[in-house]
Amino acid sequence: MANAVSTAGMNLKYCVEAAAGTRPTSGYTVIPGVKAIPAIFNDPNMLQSTPLSATKCHTYIRGLDDSGGSIQITVNDYEAFRDAWDTCVSAYATAAASSKGMWFEISYPDSNLDSFYFPGEPLALGFGGAEVDSVLENNLNIAPQGDYTFAAASTTSA
Repeated sequence: MANAVSTAGMNLKYCVEAAAGTRPTSGYTVIPGVKAIPAIFNDPNMLQSTPLSATKCHTYIRGLDDSGGSIQITVNDYEAFRDAWDTCVSAYATAAASSKGMWFEISYPDSNLDSFYFPGEPLALGFGGAEVDSVLENNLNIAPQGDYTFAAASTTSA
């Protein structure tokens, strides 16, 4: 019996909140062309709490989790991806104007694992660079806007 989960079929999805501050559970839209997703929120900031009386080792307490700033996701850069990302960025701007947020979901469709969710702001694309004899790639960036959670997979609208 295998004790591993394949990344085949994983998706990055987004959805605008119907009610401000509430994570949607359905209606998520898939972002096409995602190739690589980095580790997210796994580095807690450790705050040094060493008293002056210490003579050998520092002591630490856990601080806030740190995503390292925006989350950079590698994608194939092509027209359908750009259209989908532009739609996502526009949907966020519309939602933000009415004090609603956007949630992102990373799903594992071929497993019993819960999806990973986090609220965030999708940022406009830049130029991802190019090399001779290679696939055109880009990086989409998402600025985290709050705490993450694991929960049951959503339903997807597109």
